[in-house]
Amino acid sequence: MIYSREVEQMCPIARGPKNGPAPIPQEGKWVQSKEVTDISGLTHGVGWCAPQQGACKLTLNVKDGIIEEALIETIGCSGMTHSAAMASELITGKTILEALNTDLVCDAINTAMRELFLQIVYGRTQTAFSEGGLPVGAGLEDLGKGLRSQVGTVYSTDAKGPRYLEVAEGYITELGLDKNDEIIGYKFVHFGTMMDLIKGGKEAGEALEAATDKYGRFDDAVRTVDPRQE
Repeated sequence: MIYSREVEQMCPIARGPKNGPAPIPQEGKWVQSKEVTDISGLTHGVGWCAPQQGACKLTLNVKDGIIEEALIETIGCSGMTHSAAMASELITGKTILEALNTDLVCDAINTAMRELFLQIVYGRTQTAFSEGGLPVGAGLEDLGKGLRSQVGTVYSTDAKGPRYLEVAEGYITELGLDKNDEIIGYKFVHFGTMMDLIKGGKEAGEALEAATDKYGRFDDAVRTVDPRQE
């Protein structure tokens, strides 16, 4: 350790009590985190790239400082999807400090990692008060049946109005309109279910029909439109 001349000439003065860091809530316990291995928790965060063309939702499950599980979901940028694929090979098995200082390929993913790091080290995780936290694999619950991200895609213009394209239920194939041309329901295809049926041996047309459902007052519609073609 190198000290300046001014410090060297100072006489020592004893400090008061050394209380250590304030305890933070972690998986149902209050922990005085002093080392990176003292950190545990599952949490989510969102990041964005510099031009704000796309965004990333990152879910991490940290046990004893190590990232044991990562869910990387991206939207708005085609290149970002490939960045997520590469980041998935880089992020798990690292401590949260290592991951913070790892190039996770995409600016949005790096930003999400920064936001999660802040949540985790300050004890703001989703599992802060959950005894034992959540098991590795809990991140998949965000995806639901069929293991697909929950995506909402809608488009609207003042001249022609809204077009629902995809919502949590699935890919929208028809919009149901009432006599005032207002949307009162829609028909959708749940892609996860359809692909599971096809992989199970069902013919594609039958799988499509089986995975198609309706929402709202679709049956009461005066007319229907294809939101991508009409």
